[in-house]
Amino acid sequence: MSAYIIRRLIQTGVTLFVVSVIVFIVTMQLPGDPALAYVGSEGASDELIAHYRQKLGFDQPVHVQYFRWLKTFIQGDLGKSLRTRVQVSTLLVQRFPLTLQLLVMALIFALLLAIPIGVVSAMKPNSWINTIGTVIAVSGVSIPQFLLGMILILLFSLKLGWLPSSGYTHPFDSFYLSVKSLIMPSIALGSMLAAELMRQLRSALLEVIGEDYINTARSKGLREMKVIFKHAFRNALIPVVTLLTMRIGRLIGGIVVIEKVFSLPGIGMLMLNGVTFQDYPVIQTGMIVIALSVTMMNLIADLSYAFLDPRIKYS
Repeated sequence: MSAYIIRRLIQTGVTLFVVSVIVFIVTMQLPGDPALAYVGSEGASDELIAHYRQKLGFDQPVHVQYFRWLKTFIQGDLGKSLRTRVQVSTLLVQRFPLTLQLLVMALIFALLLAIPIGVVSAMKPNSWINTIGTVIAVSGVSIPQFLLGMILILLFSLKLGWLPSSGYTHPFDSFYLSVKSLIMPSIALGSMLAAELMRQLRSALLEVIGEDYINTARSKGLREMKVIFKHAFRNALIPVVTLLTMRIGRLIGGIVVIEKVFSLPGIGMLMLNGVTFQDYPVIQTGMIVIALSVTMMNLIADLSYAFLDPRIKYS
């Protein structure tokens, strides 16, 4: 197991290096002049812009800029935002709690919706619950997240007035208001994941239920719910966990759209503003953080397989 973890960590390092190269090159191809964005277009002379272009190192070749950035990044210096002049690490720390809370709430919503409906749909494939599950699954995959977010705002904010349409309250200030402010964003973000997990869990359970060891458990007189949750559910989770980790990247990518729709000051909004204002340090560091999060989630998922199925061994 330890050799496997070390090997995966090395693969993660290589992945992050490749991602950093791609992100850096693509970022440098964005239209406009970052030195102009740094100085500001109001009354900026060509001499002043040229001075800051040289001071910030944007006049050097791309590979020189990359290795200089990589060196400072490895040393723990994430640079300063060209737009706000604030350390990027400070901006990430300020906005990370909101994005993390939104991501966790979206995952909780997806699992709370997908697991019970998926299990019941597999146990009673011809029931009305299975029909409802199919409708939810098709709707969740078909409706874009931003459109669902706007529908939720129209219904629960403008029409009913139950939930705030924008803004965020820190959990330390008011946990209730914090959760309330992220209910609609988490539903919009987790809807597609819930739909996919629901159908995957149903299909996996239907396949596992037909196995011989399930029939053996039933022949011993065990209750159906015990057979499902003690014997079938655990094995059916393996493809579900695989799907979940494959969709983590999409979920994180959707945060950018959802935070924009609901005006949430999280990392997604920070990244979007970074692209808009050509804030290179913010874009580059943000992408590395996202890539690291996705690769770590994949590693955790791979290690969880051995827990779900003891027959799986790592070497």
